[in-house]
Amino acid sequence: MQKITPCLWFDENAAEAVNFYISALKNSKKGKAAYYDNASYEASEKQKGNFLTQEFTLEGHNFLALNAGPQFKFNPSISFFVNCSSTAEVDELWQKLKENGSILMPLGQYPFSKRYGWLQDQFGLSWQIMEVGEEKATQKIIPNLLFVGDQYGKAEEAMEFYTGIFEDSNIGHIYRYEKEEAPDQEGKIKYADFHLANQEFIAMESALSHQFSFNEAVSFIVNCQTQKEIDFYWNKLSAFPDSEQCGWLKDKFGVSWQVVPTVLPELLNDPDKEKAEKAMQAMMQMKKLEIKKLKEAFNS
Repeated sequence: MQKITPCLWFDENAAEAVNFYISALKNSKKGKAAYYDNASYEASEKQKGNFLTQEFTLEGHNFLALNAGPQFKFNPSISFFVNCSSTAEVDELWQKLKENGSILMPLGQYPFSKRYGWLQDQFGLSWQIMEVGEEKATQKIIPNLLFVGDQYGKAEEAMEFYTGIFEDSNIGHIYRYEKEEAPDQEGKIKYADFHLANQEFIAMESALSHQFSFNEAVSFIVNCQTQKEIDFYWNKLSAFPDSEQCGWLKDKFGVSWQVVPTVLPELLNDPDKEKAEKAMQAMMQMKKLEIKKLKEAFNS
């Protein structure tokens, strides 16, 4: 199982977005869907039976779409690199994803790639599409964390923090700004790659004036087998008690995580709707999720 799963928060258009991404990216498919019940309705005011979440896979990587509301909007603080093997592949994907979207960096040749561009798609999600040529990219789609504003200069600290928590983790290549690359400070991170639980991530920093920061629109689900695991990741990652709710937390850099037992989807999607709703009701009352209490509610 993929240890860390990106969760994307959509404003009532998750189904449309998932269909769009699956049509644009290869080796992609839908997984299980979940729907609002009475308990989740009380918390969200979404009508019972409405679409809640959709598991889906893009280029072999697992994602979760959350059909929520307007509270959080995507921005470039978290984007997704797509490594392409050829110029033709870059151009084809660029044309699909830019439909009704906006361009952040024009598609063209750059010192780091013969074919690269950065855009926001029609749903606001950011993609960096890059030709890697004959390089053997170990991961097709890679989450990128952009540290700006109050978080500028903290990328290296964040990488050390995250790799100190997750097993099978390491910091890879680090490319730093040179003295002449003002307004960025010499030595700050231009680009770095790191692995968490054998999954690749990228970190970047920018000193330019950006009117955005990390928020809940993109969160990272940590899939846990046991309560001991949940307790460990929760205690290590959570930095703002006011942000703790239903398994969600926010770390000291402002990045949102969900620490979730792998049994939870089974409980919430059980064919016995009454049992599933009892589990949902129990979950909605929790901050850190507790497997024993979820199962007790399910079986009550």
